[in-house]
Amino acid sequence: MATQKRKPVFVKVDQLKPGTNGHTLTVKVVNSSPVKTVPNRGGRSSLIASRPSRIAECLIGDETGSIIFTARNEQVDLMNPGATIILRNAKIDMFKGSMRLGVDKWGRIEVTEPANFEVREDNNLSLIEYELVNVVEE
Repeated sequence: MATQKRKPVFVKVDQLKPGTNGHTLTVKVVNSSPVKTVPNRGGRSSLIASRPSRIAECLIGDETGSIIFTARNEQVDLMNPGATIILRNAKIDMFKGSMRLGVDKWGRIEVTEPANFEVREDNNLSLIEYELVNVVEE
């Protein structure tokens, strides 16, 4: 029996919250800057080619806001400034108290037709600092 696939629900950047995942959104790339190239150590399995992993931080957004996207390896090549991207199954990672958007092996990045919106850079969600507070109930 085939399971019916559910349609993706597209969200806007300003709806993203810490600790959430499974987001599908259409965004434009504002800029992309390589962070570092991390050499792979080879580890236990020397069968896997030890290619260095590339990381870039990209400012992406839509008409409601912007956020920093952490692109890894092949994702870096897709994140060209001005490109319109569909992120599927994206998740929010926390880095030093601020939100970063990411797509792991369970998600997908697609380059799509140019969108007709301007990115709202003055509402950058990555500039908001969050603090984890533990609530003790007595």
